[in-house]
Amino acid sequence: MSGIGVAVIGYGLAGSVFHAPLVAVTPGLEVRRIVTANPERKQMAERDFPHARILASSDQLWNDCADIGLVVVATPNHLHAPQAITALDLGLAAVVDKPMALGTGEAGAMVAAAERTGGVLAAFHNRRWDSDFLLLREMVESGRLGGLFRIESRFERFRPEVNTKSWREEISPEAGGGLLLDLGSHLIDQALVLLGPPLGVYAEIALARPGAVADDDCFLALEFPGGARAHLWMSVLAPSIGPRWRAWGSRAALEVWGLDPQEAYIRAGGRPGDPGYGQPDGSQRAVVTSGGEAGPGHEVELPAGRYADFYAGVAAAIRGEGPVPVPAQAGLDVLAVVEAARKSAATGTVVRPETGD
Repeated sequence: MSGIGVAVIGYGLAGSVFHAPLVAVTPGLEVRRIVTANPERKQMAERDFPHARILASSDQLWNDCADIGLVVVATPNHLHAPQAITALDLGLAAVVDKPMALGTGEAGAMVAAAERTGGVLAAFHNRRWDSDFLLLREMVESGRLGGLFRIESRFERFRPEVNTKSWREEISPEAGGGLLLDLGSHLIDQALVLLGPPLGVYAEIALARPGAVADDDCFLALEFPGGARAHLWMSVLAPSIGPRWRAWGSRAALEVWGLDPQEAYIRAGGRPGDPGYGQPDGSQRAVVTSGGEAGPGHEVELPAGRYADFYAGVAAAIRGEGPVPVPAQAGLDVLAVVEAARKSAATGTVVRPETGD
């Protein structure tokens, strides 16, 4: 049997949309196990991957992994650390959905397990391969913006009622619920990629909807060396959706509206490699405005999104042919900012995160 066998633990949104389809199209990787105890998800997994074995528990997987080289942890957040550490101790590589863990203590134990075993451990921050983020990185690296002084980044939705069918909205932030750990992990990771470790974090965190037990409206302000700042919003209470990005340097600014279309494409049954996958579909608009220019600026073309690049990088790392695409330390650094944000919101002060700089 050729290739690296992959086991996906969890077949909810993360496992069925963001992981298994990307693994399936990656040369050298093959989905051979899916772990889910949910009857409906079991049927879906059997339909999607008829040649994979469907198991009811991770314990069954640990006793049936002789042909597995990579475990994908796509379970609720409180299970990430124990499942990843078990996989590493069994000599397997691990990809962990965001957030990597509940906090820096667990994440540190995961990093230590990877160092102890020599195993590959990657944090799944797939939005590094969103079309808008790829465009922004290219413009920053090419010098077109004239450096990067300020970024504003948003994930906003309008869902004024608590979703009682979502575990993320039914459990407390301490147990792994809430927007700060969910969408905030993406926004923080992207800011750290662009600007490095922050010097200080200020945050406003609210449980704004009636009956909410987890944060649903958050704002973070991050300060970086040299004076650069990132303002990050995540909310499910936004009747008017703001731009996904506003970023500017000394010469020009980039503004992007709309969301990368890859998630919607995969949800609809498409796969990376299909005609049109990742290509601009009209749902996004990017505008560049030069310094001193009056008016709305001029539109620029967005590149294709490339989520599949993550698992291609994981496969190469397992083979010893390249670096881990998102090292576990990056996931730990995101959680350090999350913890600083919670402390800031509780105290009304600016907090310096304990990042791995």
